[in-house]
Amino acid sequence: MRWKRGQQVKTRIQKTVHDASLSGQDSMLNIPSQRIRAFRKDIFGFYARKGRDLPWRNTADPYAILLSEIMLQQTQVDRVVAYYRRWLRKWPTIHELAEANRADILREWLGLGYNNRAKYLHETARIISEKYKGDVLAALDHHQGLPGIGPYTAAAVRIFSANEDAITVDTNIRRILIHRFKLGESTNDKELWELARRCLPKGRSRDWHNALMDYGAVFLTSRKTGIRPKTRQGKFEGSDRQVRARVLRHLLEKRQGNIKELRALSKCGAKRLHDILGRMESDNIIHKYHDAYRVAGQ
Repeated sequence: MRWKRGQQVKTRIQKTVHDASLSGQDSMLNIPSQRIRAFRKDIFGFYARKGRDLPWRNTADPYAILLSEIMLQQTQVDRVVAYYRRWLRKWPTIHELAEANRADILREWLGLGYNNRAKYLHETARIISEKYKGDVLAALDHHQGLPGIGPYTAAAVRIFSANEDAITVDTNIRRILIHRFKLGESTNDKELWELARRCLPKGRSRDWHNALMDYGAVFLTSRKTGIRPKTRQGKFEGSDRQVRARVLRHLLEKRQGNIKELRALSKCGAKRLHDILGRMESDNIIHKYHDAYRVAGQ
């Protein structure tokens, strides 16, 4: 089933957004219902005019949406699109991904960064394929047992694949709520999640969260508002992540590498490289065979 965002939003935007749960005022933040209705109208209006056409918005397949959510973690949308399309051409179902070779998966992930995500996705695919017979949504009900899958990702997949009336608050949504309702940046998560729950238009969770993501990413940015994210991604240049990427690329291309080769390409000290290689071994990304390192499963 394919979901065509543009036409649906433009026709539905004419409807009065209503939620029977909007009555009185929020007991924690004391926000009138009228302000929430106006907020919804503005967000949906922006989405109808400026919403992005992204490939994972044209499917309700939980596996494809799970893939997009993991790829989008700390990675820009424009970089993800090509990887997402290529990945699904190679492994169109979660069963095929589960049966794939680990080295092939890491090779396909090269360039996206944070290669542990690929490893966790592979491990999760195997669990879902074997234990849950490929039923992603059933598996997400027990997301604590899925490597690399937290409550945010589990909720996002249910929202975007099943249009479930669930909520999730990422960096963009947090910034929007703080700015729009003039809250302090120290507003706690409990209050923000309760506000997000009040703002959710029942039956339109998929469109609503897509609209919020676009509003925050395209219009109400961190730079525009001055609202800082709770966590920041460190610089890539000179980081351990850069060294890991160089090591992994070399081992995938050459099939193995000794410590002398890895020292030359990593451009870092012996102890630092030793620690990085040790963590990559612990993460089951690489293995040491005698005096050489290889990618796990290669």
